[in-house]
Amino acid sequence: MTTTAPVPAVLATADELAGALSAPSAAWPGGRPEGVRAWPQSLAGGASGIALLHVERARTGRGDWETAHTWLATAMHGEVSAAANANLYFGAPALAFITHRAASASSRYLRLLQHLDQATLTVTRNRLTEAHRRIDRAERPPMEEFDLIQGLSGLGAYHLSRHPHHEITRDVLTYLVRLTEPLPDPAGLPPWWTNVAPTGSPHADYPGGHGNFGLAHGIGSALSVLSLALLRDLAVPGTVDAVERICAWTDQWRQGDETTPWWPGYISTQQATDNHVHLALRPRSSWCYGVSGTARAQQLAGLALQDPARVRAAENAILATLRDPLQLDTLPEIGLCHGMAGLLQAGWRMATETGNSEITAKLHHLADRLITALGKDDHDPELLDGTAGAALALHTLAMGSAPAPHWDTFLALA
Repeated sequence: MTTTAPVPAVLATADELAGALSAPSAAWPGGRPEGVRAWPQSLAGGASGIALLHVERARTGRGDWETAHTWLATAMHGEVSAAANANLYFGAPALAFITHRAASASSRYLRLLQHLDQATLTVTRNRLTEAHRRIDRAERPPMEEFDLIQGLSGLGAYHLSRHPHHEITRDVLTYLVRLTEPLPDPAGLPPWWTNVAPTGSPHADYPGGHGNFGLAHGIGSALSVLSLALLRDLAVPGTVDAVERICAWTDQWRQGDETTPWWPGYISTQQATDNHVHLALRPRSSWCYGVSGTARAQQLAGLALQDPARVRAAENAILATLRDPLQLDTLPEIGLCHGMAGLLQAGWRMATETGNSEITAKLHHLADRLITALGKDDHDPELLDGTAGAALALHTLAMGSAPAPHWDTFLALA
């Protein structure tokens, strides 16, 4: 028998998870873990990510600002990085992202946000300069140039949300358009094709690099940001052409049929040459590489291009996943990146966007699976793969809203 989690149970679980993360000493009773991922200014695994949970709860009236402030202060501890490795998930841009959400409801953080903004503007300008020089040399891009987590798609998502009419936002969108313009390539590979393996480093299994579809590290994030710019009437010249170029490539590699479409996470040069993707290469239904992310990007592109067939295919893709126990079984994890929380949040965004009641009807069943998984084992408290992210997805489903500036902008879902 199929069970579904009622709203009170979903909200109670979100509250319980947040309560267990009420203070840094509660989240990490043995002390903060070692490693860069757990540094305070890391959105993925550090205090910044947990701060985002408490800021969102305070903004929606479910949490208190003192808890949010405690976590924000913890996230700001130490020297803030505005170095070349700073990005949406780390350093000044990550801190600016969460502070922007806090400042939208409390003037207490406006001065801090201004300082973080200046650092983020500098980081973005430096990254744009490097990216345009690379394009001028007609070289293929490294993943970290344009992806969401490390690159300019992530910085663009921030600027589109924070100050949509600022020149830096136009500059990032202009770069993303240029990213899609063909480079001299006798193999006919797209201009966002990278020379490395999906790990970001060269590997013998990928002698010619790879083409990446995902929202975390692939062209999906650029598609999402460009489509959102179109939908918000903020497009720069060439935006429609750029979205159409990306869609033409994703359409070429779309698998399945009209009712159960799916996209590979990435393809190798051999697959591109053979023009074939084996069924075994279908990715798990996660946000980072699977349908949780790619379907939302396709839905946004369809809405931006006023292409109802694309919107329908995207919604069919995620609905087919939500209906398929075998696909759901590929996501035993709880998190936003690799687990059920990412599918839940993407499904909620897509259903809310167009009022798709069929998707909505499946979300509480997925929430029930997530709640069950949360109760089975101990889990990391982090945002991207842990309980903070699961709590945010459950909180959003139960509240039925996620006010702007949207917390899931860092996932390129809004």
